[in-house]
Amino acid sequence: MSAPARPPEGRATSRGEDVAQRQEGSPVNSSSRRRLLVYGGTGVAAALVGGGVAWWRLAPDAASDRAVNILYAQTLEGLDGRAYPFQQWRGQRLVVNFWATWCPPCVDEMPELDMLHKEFANTAQFVGIGIDSAANMRKFVEKVPVGYPLLIAGNVGTELARELGNASGGLPYTVVIDEKGGVIHQYSGRIKPDTLRGVLKTA
Repeated sequence: MSAPARPPEGRATSRGEDVAQRQEGSPVNSSSRRRLLVYGGTGVAAALVGGGVAWWRLAPDAASDRAVNILYAQTLEGLDGRAYPFQQWRGQRLVVNFWATWCPPCVDEMPELDMLHKEFANTAQFVGIGIDSAANMRKFVEKVPVGYPLLIAGNVGTELARELGNASGGLPYTVVIDEKGGVIHQYSGRIKPDTLRGVLKTA
């Protein structure tokens, strides 16, 4: 019985292999390159424009002196049952974080805020305003202890955040107020600890 025939050396054994060989290393002509660059550039530009639109939607509005005075006029109940008048913090550097237990980035950043609260305990007062129920907030702190006051605001907190520039209403939202009552930093979304640390060091 004769041995099976083999294909001539150097020739593809199947149509798929033959196509692969012809495609591999085949040059892209200049017009094809130009089309790829144009289409690729258009895609990148569209992505940048889309990102810009998203950024402007999230960018906070400027907070007025009136808004800060509205905040100082508030008295909110803390999880410890005490009443906390914001007037007591006038003249201090104040970090106000609007948050909720149903907001994943709020929950994720809480340990970082607590770390910064401890780091700047002598120079800044941290306050968390919960746009949530007291019951939910108490359950949360049983699992994630926080060293600074957490105040119960509910829907009032949403209005306060908007007054302080949070036009989108998104959470978390953080505002830094200096000793003179001026808003020196606003941040929509999860904080970057190094950014907030830099603000507190230079404020």
